Amino acid sequence: MPSRPRCYIASPLGFSAAGRHYYEHVYLPALREVVEPVDPWALMHPDEIAEAQHTGGQAALWAEAGRRNIEAIRGCELLAAHLDGQELDSGTASEVGFAAGIGVRCFGLRTDLRQSGEPGIAVNLQVQAFIVHSGGRVVGSLEELVAALAG
Repeated sequence: MPSRPRCYIASPLGFSAAGRHYYEHVYLPALREVVEPVDPWALMHPDEIAEAQHTGGQAALWAEAGRRNIEAIRGCELLAAHLDGQELDSGTASEVGFAAGIGVRCFGLRTDLRQSGEPGIAVNLQVQAFIVHSGGRVVGSLEELVAALAG
């Protein structure tokens, strides 16, 4: 079986219980059908977070988390960004911009019914421009995202 492309999974889904459930039980399993997901939520162990909170080392830990995410994006051919929310998550938007800037092909999933950006586009105009410029596109369903990543 040919190897699947490595794909960084940019999203704010790990910040809430509902988001984590969707991420772990719906989103990642669907993406695993066509890519090898690189999960930024798995790049830091909960023990590291607990230790940093205990010792007051959160600033250093968050800097390390950023470094790990940068290296993870550099090691991927694709990026899939979850773009739901009235306002796009700033970390996800930053990951898209960085990835597009270094030549990683980016795709976005926007299922939210609310307007998020300028009229006539799916999300913030600059985020969408980065995605399109990278050779990707913004899609409206998880099925479309899986097909686009497989494409």
